[in-house]
Amino acid sequence: MNINIFENSSLGSQFVANRIGKVLAARNLVSKPTVLGLATGSTPIEVYDELIKKYRNEGLSFKNVVTFNLDEYYPMEPSDVQSYYYFMHQNLFNAIDIQPSNVFIPNGEIHEHKIIKYCEQYDDKIAEVGGIDIQILGIGANGHIGFNEPGSERKSATRFVTLDEQTRKDASYTFNGIENVPESAITMGIDTILKAKEILILAWGKRKAEIIKQCLFGEVTSTKPATFLQAHPNVNVVLDVEAASLLDLD
Repeated sequence: MNINIFENSSLGSQFVANRIGKVLAARNLVSKPTVLGLATGSTPIEVYDELIKKYRNEGLSFKNVVTFNLDEYYPMEPSDVQSYYYFMHQNLFNAIDIQPSNVFIPNGEIHEHKIIKYCEQYDDKIAEVGGIDIQILGIGANGHIGFNEPGSERKSATRFVTLDEQTRKDASYTFNGIENVPESAITMGIDTILKAKEILILAWGKRKAEIIKQCLFGEVTSTKPATFLQAHPNVNVVLDVEAASLLDLD
């Protein structure tokens, strides 16, 4: 793992956006699509702000970009302000020139009897476009990536999951109470994530310092799913000084 530490989240987000922008620009020159795996929540939001700036100020085009989001609450309507569909359109897609047909976000309205087949098709679609070139990840306080909660197995594929109580507590402030947070979700699996050619995992703030230390240098275990990233050959860990405060890098 390559560990990159910045004074604050703004500088770290600029680093991530610059990395993505460099790949996009190079592939655009030869008319090759770029496949991005995207995350939601407060962690990547500044990255999306920086990518919008690159589109507006530098002419970076997203017309050849295909995106796959990590997860979505279930059940969840796309129009709901708590949905990740809404989040992505409000914070990125509506402000760039990406083609709507190239945007893939797990469907929080899929009929429960069709979920298994739908999840298989989600992974199949990723494979059809050549796999994910760059995957953005945050990390939960319990070590989850996507909604791969503690207990998720290394070989897990995209699937329906039950959310951990810690995850629901962490989300409760945006739902005006834990009682309003869905108990389930659809998420890319660990195996799906690890097939990405490059992974950028981001963490900001002192609250993430302990889990970052455990997941970068601790035992690889399904109880902390982010530890599986230790085996990936191309991971950039992007931290602010507070998230990196417990790391001994001497």
